[in-house]
Amino acid sequence: MLLTLSTTHRPATDLGYLLHKNPARMQTEKLAFGQAHVFYAEASEERCTAALLVEVDPIALVRGRKGPAGEGQQFEQYVNDRPYAANSFLSVAIGRMFASALGGRSKERAELAGTAIPLTARIPAIAAHGGQDLVRRLFAPLGYEVEVDGGKLDERFPEWGESPYLALELRGTVRLQDLLTHLYVLIPVLDNEKHYWVGDDEVEKLLKRGEGWLPGHPEKDLIVSRYLKRQRGLTREALARLIPEEAEPVDENETNLRDEEEQKVERPMGLHEQRLGTVLSVLHGVGARRVLDLGCGEGKLLKLLIADAQFEAIVGMDVSWRSLEIAREKLKLERLIAPQRARIELIQGSLMYRDKRLSGFDAAAVVEVIEHLDAPRLASFERVLFEFARPRVAVVTTPNAEYNVKFESLPAGQLRHRDHRFEWTRTQFAEWADGVCARFGYAVKFQAIGPEDAGLGAPTQMAMFSLQAEAGGEVAA
Repeated sequence: MLLTLSTTHRPATDLGYLLHKNPARMQTEKLAFGQAHVFYAEASEERCTAALLVEVDPIALVRGRKGPAGEGQQFEQYVNDRPYAANSFLSVAIGRMFASALGGRSKERAELAGTAIPLTARIPAIAAHGGQDLVRRLFAPLGYEVEVDGGKLDERFPEWGESPYLALELRGTVRLQDLLTHLYVLIPVLDNEKHYWVGDDEVEKLLKRGEGWLPGHPEKDLIVSRYLKRQRGLTREALARLIPEEAEPVDENETNLRDEEEQKVERPMGLHEQRLGTVLSVLHGVGARRVLDLGCGEGKLLKLLIADAQFEAIVGMDVSWRSLEIAREKLKLERLIAPQRARIELIQGSLMYRDKRLSGFDAAAVVEVIEHLDAPRLASFERVLFEFARPRVAVVTTPNAEYNVKFESLPAGQLRHRDHRFEWTRTQFAEWADGVCARFGYAVKFQAIGPEDAGLGAPTQMAMFSLQAEAGGEVAA
């Protein structure tokens, strides 16, 4: 495999100092699977190009291993695409040959190592299981200009489909360390395969190399899963540690106990079912077709949404990877027919961070979520939803604290759930909602959910936010 790195920074030969590789000579190092060479295709004041060539030895790869059984199968371990498109080998070679640059170190050009310079990376042949779209989804959010060239597996046999191999070029003004880091992590992700055992140390490696960019990447879930060879335990651990503010370690039995306590209080009146039914009715009534369920938990609202053909695109997001796994099982996503499966997506993410995946939706449902957020997190959530995602409609439900005295099983002064940071009165909820509208350009209406008491109101209160007209724009009612 071949990777070239070019710059037009003046003097361009500073690239040699950044890579710790002398442009005047070729450098070779033996690796477990072959050899890696670094040499320079050009080196002038105006332009410098360094090349990393990885030669994979197919014999070395299988030496000492038992090959596949069956007539002719023994040749499969020798005759395959690994010498030409072994993404993980290239990633290992980057880490070995450019270790200092990957760590951001340069003794002779320390200041330049921390400076963004014009860089171009080219890989003439790379395995991309996911095609050109996946390549762009991985690299474009990081600020690169992405150029991909691919085609049919064989022009004579178009029915064979697209080739899994592409030519890739990335251009951007970035630190060399950042470019190498992105390549190091994402090249194996494109191939969706690794040639070596993946264990706990790979989680540490991913967290180290993903620091500063991976937590906010819109394809974070896919990157982590593929990098760790789809091992669920490792994936859960990595995703939880990428969002430390939200992923505080909590005993699962303790969490279940807390949920049961809240259900014990509300179950006699079927309040949870009433909430979901009311929210569904509102989403249906406003004509929403693309819907977010933020803090979707185990997918109870998602189940209602997927059963209604009006909703064409449904995204459920939760910070808990375990909750998403349960939702996936309960929704039986793997058994859905293709058109149904294409309508719904489950993503792991935090309500504390701006996330491009949340943009472009008609409506967002936030059911019994905000009361779990302390003041700083609630303020962050407001911006994520109302400033950045900006759905046309947002439906938010929360407990009505005034009604708590009606619950015989709830001791006086106690909140319905031990994880609740607050429970608001109707006046407090209205004041918060009015503040959101003033800051972010929404209007709000309120609706009670559950049996109403003349003096205390209903057990659940719901706010329906609608986006107002921007200056010189159209009303998005």
